[in-house]
Amino acid sequence: MQEALLYQKLDDGKVRCRLCAHYCVIARGQKGLCQVRENQDGKLYSLVYGRTISQGVDPIEKKPLYHFYPGSRTFSIATPGCNFRCDWCQNWEISQVPRQQHFMTGKELSPDDVVAAARTSACRSIAYTYTEPTIFFEYSYDTARLAREAGIANLYVSNGYMSSEMLDLFHPWLDAANIDLKAFRDATYRKYVGAGLQPVLDSLKRLSRAGVWLEVTTLVIPGINDDPKELEDIAMFIAEELGTDTPWHVSRFFPQYKMEQIPPTPPEVLQQAVEIGQKKGLKYVYMGNVGGEMNTNCPACGALLIRRSRFEVSCQVDRKGCCPGCGEHIAGVGVAGG
Repeated sequence: MQEALLYQKLDDGKVRCRLCAHYCVIARGQKGLCQVRENQDGKLYSLVYGRTISQGVDPIEKKPLYHFYPGSRTFSIATPGCNFRCDWCQNWEISQVPRQQHFMTGKELSPDDVVAAARTSACRSIAYTYTEPTIFFEYSYDTARLAREAGIANLYVSNGYMSSEMLDLFHPWLDAANIDLKAFRDATYRKYVGAGLQPVLDSLKRLSRAGVWLEVTTLVIPGINDDPKELEDIAMFIAEELGTDTPWHVSRFFPQYKMEQIPPTPPEVLQQAVEIGQKKGLKYVYMGNVGGEMNTNCPACGALLIRRSRFEVSCQVDRKGCCPGCGEHIAGVGVAGG
């Protein structure tokens, strides 16, 4: 166990966790909503520090991050737990273990071990992913500082439900993030996720203002968030609040977890989302979970610049990070090629 970094002691031995936007008030002997932070005798502890339930080397494109060192590899880690309870969760077997089975599992891996493994695997970055990395903040924070010293970048793949206090403390060590913007209706978040929309929007804006490279993913689910007006609202928010250079990934839903009765997203719905994003001025909109190539074309002249085929990547961006044909700057970090 590790004492939490962000919490406030209250009367009667209670504590207020200040890590995520739930701001749970936790009585002695009780856990927060995530089920991995416990009040023990008036002190808040993380129950998952150094306890990896999943680890491995991934292509950076799998996160998905398309404009952050394309073609590189990232060392991915996760611990059990999540502060959401999404009915469509793709990783529910590990994210919901503490909530459904009431026990912790995982392999002990220290921050030093994580960084060493990333270096041995020739990874350009470490990704805190698979489950919600905010709930293992102390672990990711210690690892991220060691990674920075070793010249390894840090990325979060997150639902964005962080507190402002957490982002203030962590953003200097965070190089990139992909945030799930699951819907643009608060009622959808309340019903299917167990949280609110506004804190996610606030986190996106804070990350953008802090200079963290940001990409956004929306899993488009039939009958839940696929209304064209809602997709327009998401695209407009990204364009106006985060900038038109921000990549938007619109991903195909497949039946799973508590939504096995919902059919897969029709490809034409994803194509409509791409067109909506482009009409709102977004320069980089990608379909996900559809197979085939997901390439980056120059937003000015249309030239093929980054080809992605089954995570094999070839880059034609010049050394200045521009289209060699028309000179248009291509947004991102480490996208410059030869």
